[in-house]
Amino acid sequence: MPSTPKPGLPHANYERFESMRQYEAMFDEFIPRTQRVIRIFDRTLGASYNTPARCDLLRDFLRADPLNRLFAVVHDADTLPRVCPRFMALLQRYGHLAKLRQSPRAARHLYDPFVIFDASSYLHRFHHDHMRYARGLDDVDGTQQLLDRFDELWDASKPASAGGVVGL
Repeated sequence: MPSTPKPGLPHANYERFESMRQYEAMFDEFIPRTQRVIRIFDRTLGASYNTPARCDLLRDFLRADPLNRLFAVVHDADTLPRVCPRFMALLQRYGHLAKLRQSPRAARHLYDPFVIFDASSYLHRFHHDHMRYARGLDDVDGTQQLLDRFDELWDASKPASAGGVVGL
């Protein structure tokens, strides 16, 4: 008898896009909908993480509940104090809720950034140099694969010491 695939949530939705502007807008739309944890993996964080609007959304998310968390793993944290001073200040202010880590050299070959919102939705870029990405909404199975990867990256990474910011 053939096996049937396990269904995700009843309204699981997976779509592909090719616009960085859409990606950034979707990222910002997900933040207020997130109930507990945002996990970010990227080569480094771009200027969009330094916008007042995004930092306000992230601050509001972290302040909304004492159990909310923000975790980020990047390959290169050295440029963050210069490119994202607002984001770095947010991490410093909410260091008990938000953590930044730098991946080990052995993981630097990973090139597909992603952001996981809670345990059911995500944005996944296929390559850090390209605009193509996918959005998974209520996609528990797809999200679980990214969660597993993030957990491996988190365990292998070390706290970032970007610009001397303490407590990250």
